Amino acid sequence: MFDRLRDDVRTALDRDPAARSAAEVVLTYAGVHAVWAYRLAHRLWTGGHPLAARVLSHLARGATGVEIHPGATIGDRLFIDHGMGVVVGETAHIGDDVHLYHGVTLGGNSPHPEKRHPTLEDGVVVGANATLIGDITVGEGARVGAGAVVVEDVPPGQTVVGSPARPLSAVRRDADRKAQ
Repeated sequence: MFDRLRDDVRTALDRDPAARSAAEVVLTYAGVHAVWAYRLAHRLWTGGHPLAARVLSHLARGATGVEIHPGATIGDRLFIDHGMGVVVGETAHIGDDVHLYHGVTLGGNSPHPEKRHPTLEDGVVVGANATLIGDITVGEGARVGAGAVVVEDVPPGQTVVGSPARPLSAVRRDADRKAQ
């Protein structure tokens, strides 16, 4: 357990140039606190204590501004930068080494108890205020631009921007055509 906590602190130090010390991260990084609270809530959730898990999740949201449903699945070294306004739904799946900026929503699009939230594979980066909706997959190493609205799968390694989100290469081609 302590190895995982140290790994989270190391991740924040590696990914945030403003992080000056481990003590600063431990004491002041709401995104790190939210991930730690999620891990405890997830243990309660999977251990048959859903009400306790939801109460802890609710308290963590109030303290950090980050809402992570205890039923979500989160890999190692998730870094939530700034954090405020991040929402991760119940059936979301987040791989290892994922980076989320503030205001990101991993939301559902179905009222039924099924897989209804996004899957982010390893190494995904999601920019500020991006909204990803539904049972979609953002492939390994893909990037989602700030403010993008993603409702379809994103292939591995691709960067998408805009609303609705489109590959950056397509947006550039369209801009070049308009400029001619």
